[in-house]
Amino acid sequence: MQLDWKNLGFQYLPTHGQAQCDFADGKWGSLEFQTNPMLSMHVAANCLHYGQAIFEGLKAFRTKDGRVVMFRPDKNASRMRESAERLCMEAPSDELFIEACKMAVTRNIDFVPPYGTGASLYLRPLLIGTEATVGIKASSSYTFLVLVTPVGPYYKDGFHPVEALVMLDYDRAAPKGTGRAKTAGNYAASLLPGLLGKKKGFPIILFADPKENKYVDEFGTSNFIGITAAGEYKTPDSSSILQSVTNESLQLLAAEMGLKVVKEPIALDSLGQFSEVGACGTAAVITPVHAVHYGEKVFRFGEKDKAGQTLARLYKNLQAIQYGDSPDTHGWLVEV
Repeated sequence: MQLDWKNLGFQYLPTHGQAQCDFADGKWGSLEFQTNPMLSMHVAANCLHYGQAIFEGLKAFRTKDGRVVMFRPDKNASRMRESAERLCMEAPSDELFIEACKMAVTRNIDFVPPYGTGASLYLRPLLIGTEATVGIKASSSYTFLVLVTPVGPYYKDGFHPVEALVMLDYDRAAPKGTGRAKTAGNYAASLLPGLLGKKKGFPIILFADPKENKYVDEFGTSNFIGITAAGEYKTPDSSSILQSVTNESLQLLAAEMGLKVVKEPIALDSLGQFSEVGACGTAAVITPVHAVHYGEKVFRFGEKDKAGQTLARLYKNLQAIQYGDSPDTHGWLVEV
C-alpha cells in the first residue's frame, strides 16, 4: 500500500471494507465482510430518530517483531456492553466484538502502517438501532460493524502542550444522563462548545461537572489527568464521564512508576495543585496541557513548549508496549 504513513491525518480513508453483523428476531446473524462502504436503512430507522447509536475506538499496531496486534479490545467490548445497556440496545458479546475486530484488521492488513512510522490502524466499532419506528421505543433490530482506517502519528512535530478553556456555558451531559455511555449524542452535544472554544483560540475545552459547575469533569473528547509535585496521578471521580481505556492503562503504568493513583472530585479552583496536566484518550494517548483558562484565572503547568517529564514518560511507556518495544507484562495486546 503506497501511503505517506508519517503524514496521514486522523481522518477516514477508504479501505477494503468492514466487518458487519446484524441482530434480528432475537439473535445475531453471521459475521460477514462487506466491501460496500454504504449502509442501506429504512428512513424511520431508530438510530436516525431516537439516537440509538453507540461506538468505540481502538487501535491496531505493527510491532517491532512484525506482529499485528490490537490494544485491549476486551475493554472496548465491555464498555460497548455498558453503553448498550444504558441505551436499551442489544450489544454483541465480547467474543463477537473481538472476532469482528480481528476480521476487519485481517482483511485490511495492508493498511496497518509499518513499524517505525508512528502510524497505526484505527478501529471504529459501531452499533446502531435499525428498526423502522415512529413510536419512542428501543429497536428490535441492530447492525454492528467495525470499520478501520489508517491514521498517522498524532504528534508530527513533537509532543507540545496546548492551552484549554473551561466551558461553563454548556454541559457535556446531564448529572444522571448518558455521560458514561459512548453514545453519538454526547459528541453531537459537544460540537458547539468545542467550536466556540476554537474560535477563542483554544484547541481543547474542559467541561465542568453538570450538577454544580465547580468540579473538573473531562475535556471535550478526553479524560483529565493531573500530576502533583507530591507524586500523585489524579483523575476525576465522576458519574458523568466516559471510563477511558487509555486512562485506566496509564493508571497502572503510573503505579508501576511509583506514583500514587488518586480518583477523587477535583475542584476547578484547585487546579493549581498540579505540576502537569494532560488530556488522555485513544487518538493521542496524552495531550499535554500547558494552561487552563478558568474565568479570570489562568492555571499554568510546566513549560509552554515542553511537556512535563512524568507525562512524557507515561506516553513513551504506553507507546512502547503498543509497538512491541517493551514487554507486554499486562497481557494487553491481542495478536491478529
